[in-house]
Amino acid sequence: APAPAPSVPPVRRPEAEPAGGDYRTEQFAFVEEEDGQSEDVIDWLKFSESRTERREEAKRRGRTRVRLLVVALVLALLGGVGYLYATDRLPFLTESGAGGETATGAQVRDVVVVHLRPLDSDETSTVLLVGNETTGSGTTLLLPNELSVTPDGGTTTLGQAVANEGAASVREAVGGLLGADIQGTWRLDTPYLETLVELVGGITLTTDAEVPGEDGEDPLVPRGEDVQLAGRAAVAYATLRGEDEPGTAQLARFGQVLQAVLEKLPTDEAGATRVVEGLNQIVDPSLREDQLGNLLARLAGYAQGDAYQTTQLPVEVDGTISDETADGLVADVLGGTVSNADPNGAPRIGVRDASGVQGNAETARIALVNGGFTVVDSRAAGETEASSRVVYADETHRETALEAARTLGLPEEAVTQGDGAGNADVTIVLGEDYES
Repeated sequence: APAPAPSVPPVRRPEAEPAGGDYRTEQFAFVEEEDGQSEDVIDWLKFSESRTERREEAKRRGRTRVRLLVVALVLALLGGVGYLYATDRLPFLTESGAGGETATGAQVRDVVVVHLRPLDSDETSTVLLVGNETTGSGTTLLLPNELSVTPDGGTTTLGQAVANEGAASVREAVGGLLGADIQGTWRLDTPYLETLVELVGGITLTTDAEVPGEDGEDPLVPRGEDVQLAGRAAVAYATLRGEDEPGTAQLARFGQVLQAVLEKLPTDEAGATRVVEGLNQIVDPSLREDQLGNLLARLAGYAQGDAYQTTQLPVEVDGTISDETADGLVADVLGGTVSNADPNGAPRIGVRDASGVQGNAETARIALVNGGFTVVDSRAAGETEASSRVVYADETHRETALEAARTLGLPEEAVTQGDGAGNADVTIVLGEDYES
């Protein structure tokens, strides 16, 4: 019998989608990827992410560096401008104003007071060494002994203050008078001046007077131009004062010697300091050797560069400074405001010893100071006189003159009105009849 025909399976039709688009889990087929490929993808994603982060971090660091650089440049610019402003070196603000000051403030100056003191005399010479960093110039300002100052002991002359007061008291009194910040005191006794001149190899200057030699020998210091002086001759010239000469003549010679020394000093700080150390002197605590050496080196540079001057401070008859001098010379050189000692304060006593007995002037001065008087000057007179006398210039000082006479044991008849010393209200002339 013939084989039966194979049966054909019915066609399977897709089931209708459920209403609302819902699917069942068995309708989905999930393909599982190989593990190696998955790890590669993950690594790539991590690499991409880390590289992006590194770029962003680099950008942030770059921005931070730029900000810091800008801030540093601004601070440096402000600091530089501030320094130039403080030292008055801004190019558009360097024009001088009134009193020698810049348009923005005080100039930068270094000031030291120098006292020349001979070993065999009470006479002293005082100058200010001024180094102006702003203008690049230096000045030796000569201060007459008649200048009225007010140290701790009361109003007196500069010469008496140097002889009888401490260095700090005189320095502060001069600084207060001239409105200057004086950084230190240099006491230059004549042996140290002699050594200083020798250390620089001698000096050359134009002399206006002759210093005679000993026992009829050739002059120790001839008069003339371009005269070369060693240490001993330089001291003799610096302390020379003729019989009829004012003290300012001798002071000017000391100024000449100082400037001539500066013209020979080393201009480097180390070299100038070695010269100062070579003096082997005990310096004032206010001024170390290296500080003095640094200032002298700078002043030497000014002197050797034709930017140095030596000038005298004019003083009125009563020892004060005129308004013209205060507004001109003092303001230009020191930049300060003058505060004169009170001329109407305690009456000033001047002593002139015409007794011919050495030491009488000092004895009288001590007696007067102990009696409460202000002695501004005490020195030997040019000639001896037989009788002592007390002279007052103004009637308001008559009682002071009488009290001073009583203090010294002089009769009232010795007190008269007349012309006395220019820097004193009462002048006492000790005659041969004075008994100390």
